[in-house]
Amino acid sequence: MTTAFSNAGADRAPFSSARAVGLWLLACCMMVFAMMLIGAITRLTESGLSMVEWRPLIGALPPLSEAEWQRVFDLYRQTSEYRIDNAGMSLDEFKSIFWWEFIHRLWGRAIGLVFALPFFFFLATRRIPVGYTKHLAILLILGGLQGVIGWWMVKSGFVDRSDVSQYRLAVHLGMAFLILAYLLWLTLGLLWPVPRDQAAAPRGVRRLGAWCHAVIFFTVISGALVAGLNAGLLYNDWPLMGGNFIPEDIAALTPGWLNMFENEGTVQFDHRIMAYLTLAVVMLTWVFSRRADLAPRARLSINCLAAMVWVQVGLGISTLILMVPLPLAVLHQAGAATSFCLSIWVMKELRGAR
Repeated sequence: MTTAFSNAGADRAPFSSARAVGLWLLACCMMVFAMMLIGAITRLTESGLSMVEWRPLIGALPPLSEAEWQRVFDLYRQTSEYRIDNAGMSLDEFKSIFWWEFIHRLWGRAIGLVFALPFFFFLATRRIPVGYTKHLAILLILGGLQGVIGWWMVKSGFVDRSDVSQYRLAVHLGMAFLILAYLLWLTLGLLWPVPRDQAAAPRGVRRLGAWCHAVIFFTVISGALVAGLNAGLLYNDWPLMGGNFIPEDIAALTPGWLNMFENEGTVQFDHRIMAYLTLAVVMLTWVFSRRADLAPRARLSINCLAAMVWVQVGLGISTLILMVPLPLAVLHQAGAATSFCLSIWVMKELRGAR
């Protein structure tokens, strides 16, 4: 995925322009990272279905009168989530969940403006480094697509269920991580390019670095399924699950393939296995990196990734055992995004100068 991103043109662009574009992209990276945390809070507080309407242009303003608050509350009371989980909720209680979803959507609009306006300015003033314009245009399209995917996900919760589809949640989160990876790859190329004299790492280490990135990404997707099914609340012991390493209900659904996506116990088990696999691949990469002739920056990137993955494992176990408290769960999401970003840096460094 990210190995195809071009680094061409950074050296040929005026330094000031390349740095300005890089700092702008870094700000966008930070906003997308923050969006992941806001999205996690929105999901954990079950606020995502509180805004029934999708108004991309005029929806940036919250209800400004009691009559408007009552109108949006009446719309929410027609949803299946209200009927199944929140029947009898007061208007004040509704406001507490409404605000998180409102902030989530408002922050998404802010990301769009912070990306689009400088992009067209840099484009008009010809300050975009050679080879970057097409990538920035693709990012603009992906950002718009992500907004559509977000609404597509929310709509799934309005039909005979009290939660959004775990499949659509996984697509929404996966797209967010794709956008973050793309932004970060370009940012590193502009603000911290690999030195000209830095050779590529041995092929085996480069492949392991790519495996780290891939395994982390699919672990994140498996975590989205856990979140979508609230599977983190089912088995809260570790390292066993209800006294067994493999849960007894792992094959409860038919046809069998449904268990991987719709069986809470199986989905949690899969996420645990993916976490173990991530730790194993990252540590294998670290071990091989100790024996390989690597540049200091490449070695540093692998060391940082290895340390972060251990932190993330600790956060995951703590979140599980303590039954998904909000602060720890948000930190776990932040740890996933940080590990993912570090894997991008690892791949960038291991490729050497291009």
